[in-house]
Amino acid sequence: MTEVADTVVARATPANPVPGKTIDRSIPSPERRNLPPELGPDAIAILEGRTFMYSDAVGDVVRGTIGGLIHADTRFLDQWVLTVDGERLLALRSGTVDHYSAAFYLTNPRMEHLMPNALGIRRLRFVGDGLHERIEVSSYVEQPLKVELRLSVGNDFADLFEVKAFVRDRSAQITRDHAADGSRLVFRYTNEAFAAETLVELSTPADRVEADELVWDLDLPARGEWLCEIRVPLRLGPREIQPLHRDFGEAFASEGDDPVSRWLAQLPKFETDSAVLSQVVTRSARDLLALRIAVKHDGEEIVLPAAGLPWFLTLFGRDTLLTAYQAAAFGPRLARGALIALAALQGTKRDDFRDEEPGKIPHELRAGELTRLGLKPHSPYYGTADATILWLILLSEYWRWTRDDDLVVSLKDNALAALRWIDESGDLDGDGYVEYATRSAQGLGNQCWRDSWDGIQFADGAIPPLPIATCEIQGYVYDAKLRLAELADGPMADSALATVLRKEATVLQEQFERDFWIDSRGGFYAIALDGDKSQVDSLTSNIGQLLWSGIVPKERAGIIAGQLMSDALNSGWGVRTLSTDDHGFNPIGYHLGTVWPHDNSLIALGLARYGFRDEANSIATALLQASTFSNYRLPEAFAGYERSTSRFPIPYPTACSPQAWATGAPLALIRAMLGLNAVDGKLVLDPQLPDEIGRISISGLPAFGRKWDVEAVGSNGYVRLAR
Repeated sequence: MTEVADTVVARATPANPVPGKTIDRSIPSPERRNLPPELGPDAIAILEGRTFMYSDAVGDVVRGTIGGLIHADTRFLDQWVLTVDGERLLALRSGTVDHYSAAFYLTNPRMEHLMPNALGIRRLRFVGDGLHERIEVSSYVEQPLKVELRLSVGNDFADLFEVKAFVRDRSAQITRDHAADGSRLVFRYTNEAFAAETLVELSTPADRVEADELVWDLDLPARGEWLCEIRVPLRLGPREIQPLHRDFGEAFASEGDDPVSRWLAQLPKFETDSAVLSQVVTRSARDLLALRIAVKHDGEEIVLPAAGLPWFLTLFGRDTLLTAYQAAAFGPRLARGALIALAALQGTKRDDFRDEEPGKIPHELRAGELTRLGLKPHSPYYGTADATILWLILLSEYWRWTRDDDLVVSLKDNALAALRWIDESGDLDGDGYVEYATRSAQGLGNQCWRDSWDGIQFADGAIPPLPIATCEIQGYVYDAKLRLAELADGPMADSALATVLRKEATVLQEQFERDFWIDSRGGFYAIALDGDKSQVDSLTSNIGQLLWSGIVPKERAGIIAGQLMSDALNSGWGVRTLSTDDHGFNPIGYHLGTVWPHDNSLIALGLARYGFRDEANSIATALLQASTFSNYRLPEAFAGYERSTSRFPIPYPTACSPQAWATGAPLALIRAMLGLNAVDGKLVLDPQLPDEIGRISISGLPAFGRKWDVEAVGSNGYVRLAR
């Protein structure tokens, strides 16, 4: 008798999404580097478009850190260290001037032949079409002084994915062509179809070049000065638009006609009795400017938000769309750019490596070596289950605020393709829900906004099997279909489609109530249905996003509001991603108990939508108070420790800052407090401002092709055409 052994096939989970497929571990994972940055707590980043320079407080980049000059996902400098007589310098004061410029005021330490503070060194730096740096040395001694000034330069041409994990040694493939007269350094790298070059140009040639180090032998007279300007040009892509600033005078002018001033002058004028809110709005405006990407599309300049510094200075489906939604009421430009750019990349075929499907809006676009050579699927990568739906929601929101029928009509085919994706490829098993499961060996296990491997789990901490249908995605679908029905009745001129979409939304809401509601623990919605259609029973902040989408029946909205404001979910600084009563709770776990400002902004909008204005205001004021501990900038996330245990919010160790949808969160909170909406071509204002906010006044608010003035105090307010 022959015995046949049973074969146990591992089930796919977000922790192991492609069992049986060989994964190349030499290709870095985006989740590898989770430690705090090595550049120190005072690290300084400047950015412009898809370029950023990240250094320590002295302006140095030490090799082996995450710092350097990075453009379009490639690192062009990984070492940039300035020394005097072999000693590193000390920072007196340093910081950003604007998002694209920084200043470093330095001096020398005690040295064998030099007293401390004998030299003043100023480094001025900005990025635009490359890196520009000016080094100024001033002697404060009464006799002539000879010192060696050395700039150690290096690059590894690492892909950004490697910077986040581990960097492959390319040294054997990097060639050098340094000028003998010390006027420039040239590094070149080629690997198959990928090529990159770093050129370092000097206004004051070095006295000598030692390996990759520039050395000046300074012979300073008494109280003498010395200066050198350095440029590292970058080759911008054919669709990238050159930044406007070009010289140090503009970058470091405190007043005047500069790009920042011009951007701010175009925005609605905001006034409030709250000094905190005023500072937060100013910071958000500047950070949205910093994170913008300007590109050319069919001859038109479009602007859209990148996701965040340092890892996500690129087009991101979910992040870009939600940021544009948050800002839509205060100007349509970012929304228009996001809609057009993402529609141009909409999926047209089935590609398992990139998780592409017809009609699907992409998750992430990259341009580094690993992507260009086909080793990473980000050209673009489509592994997101919500971006397609959020694109439809943003299309509706843009139209509600602009009545731009022409853009909607021009994107009608994209919208219909997105709807087909929801009903076909998005619904993997035909049960009426959008689920996700990657087909790529490098695909994301979780493809919702909680996209860490353990971001979706049962109350006991177990990881569910794929495919997974999360609750908030079903809410997005419900909202998107009702919104598209409105567009079908309007500029799309398809009343039959409108009827079908409203019926489908009603059916979805009914079955969602049946399948996702859990009566235990006071009542709430499961975060997801797993691959067995079992309820994933953890209590999470996602239930608040259900209020934002409107899928929750009125009779259950009060229960959800109570859960959101409970001690188990609400830390006092905002709603946690996971309840403290769940096994997996971790106040510094990425999606397991942290507080995310963007998530809370959608929750506040949802609470306000259902009439829970005090609860919405409580979240808004808590987040605004939290911002005062981070220079009025809300980070990507902060720890979910109880507010009563600390007088300040605890930072999440590796939060992006600035991060787009955290930057947009205050704008959504203002909408929630004002009850500001665009309905049927009219501005609707239903304010309920907290006492600590007082008055809010917005002048020149753009809507329907005109400018409006809005003002509110308490529960009173008005809207009128701007004069």
